[in-house]
Amino acid sequence: MRKLLLLSLSFFAFSASANIIYDKTGVDDKDFIYDEHQCIEMSQQVQKNDSSRGVISSAAKGAAVGAAGTAIAGGSGSDGAKIGAGIGVASGLLGGSRDRRANEANYEAEKETVVRNCMANRGYTILN
Repeated sequence: MRKLLLLSLSFFAFSASANIIYDKTGVDDKDFIYDEHQCIEMSQQVQKNDSSRGVISSAAKGAAVGAAGTAIAGGSGSDGAKIGAGIGVASGLLGGSRDRRANEANYEAEKETVVRNCMANRGYTILN
């Protein structure tokens, strides 16, 4: 049972900090796994930026700009405004999707930084 627990902890630690390379020379594996697990648990405290409102806002702003732009450019009344709004919504959603990906990447990078700092503070040598 204990081996299964250590194996599952090491898998969790590996998947959560796969980008961190440690010098394990002279390091006890059990201590390392325990310390890394604690650091990963601490990294879970990083706050995730919720960008769902940003997507809706981006789509609405895109629709308004697209409709206004088409109307100003001489689009045919409400049909031109509808086409412009559709294009605006599409571009707004794409921009919101890009923001979500960037927020997710920042979130993961911040969690990895917490693990790096925690492990370094515990005396481990980080190579990358």
